[in-house]
Amino acid sequence: MFTLVVMAAGLGSRFGGTKQLARVGPNGEAFLDFAIADARAAGADRAVLVVRRDIEADVKRHLESRGGLPPDFEVAFVRQNEHGPFRPKPWGTAHAVLSAADAVAGPFVVCNADDYYGPSAYTALAQAIRAMADSEAWLCGYRLDHTLPAEGTVTRGVCQVDGELLTGIVEQEGISRADNRFPDNTIVSMNLWAFSPAIFNALHDGYHRFLEESGDSPTAEYLLPHAVANEMDHGALTVRVVTTNETWIGVTNPKDLAIARKALKSR
Repeated sequence: MFTLVVMAAGLGSRFGGTKQLARVGPNGEAFLDFAIADARAAGADRAVLVVRRDIEADVKRHLESRGGLPPDFEVAFVRQNEHGPFRPKPWGTAHAVLSAADAVAGPFVVCNADDYYGPSAYTALAQAIRAMADSEAWLCGYRLDHTLPAEGTVTRGVCQVDGELLTGIVEQEGISRADNRFPDNTIVSMNLWAFSPAIFNALHDGYHRFLEESGDSPTAEYLLPHAVANEMDHGALTVRVVTTNETWIGVTNPKDLAIARKALKSR
């Protein structure tokens, strides 16, 4: 059993609204509905939704409108904007995970609320974490060509992998399907991770260092890939990679909705 931590507090600035709740599935599903269903099928027994206070009620209403969840599957809510100093923009993905610390007791999988990862990705991580040590983490890696939108450019965390060991992640901007400077089978991170609760101590320390350095910035973010990379650099964390052939589906701008809906309907 494991907990699914869904990062759902983003502002959706480029999308122009709460894209976490955009109805993308053929039956009105949002991306987080697929995440919960696929994680539950892979062995998750509870979910922690990291939200902002101003959208918590909307997320709850959405889940209720979908018929709710089975009584044997617990859902908890954490308000990211009530952890740490207040500012309108959330403090980043590493802070989102840290916000869930008090609601997580065992191994957990982290995902974005506005991405579709595919059921086999959750199954692969669930199998991988059965023997995960406190000093280990797992990343689900995707083929780059399975993560590129039909139009426009994206930023991807390009992974350096030695066997199954992650040795580094470099954020690469401006990658597009029309002008891809990397091999199609390059492994990239889509922020689908598995951790033990031991990671929270590292995130706590890293967040306070971040606040000392960037706490006055209205836009700086404490990001999960950077936090993980810091622990790897200090020899405190070993990250292993399990790969998937799933095709990522997501939205950045409103015009991406039609493409996502078509892709999900075909699945």
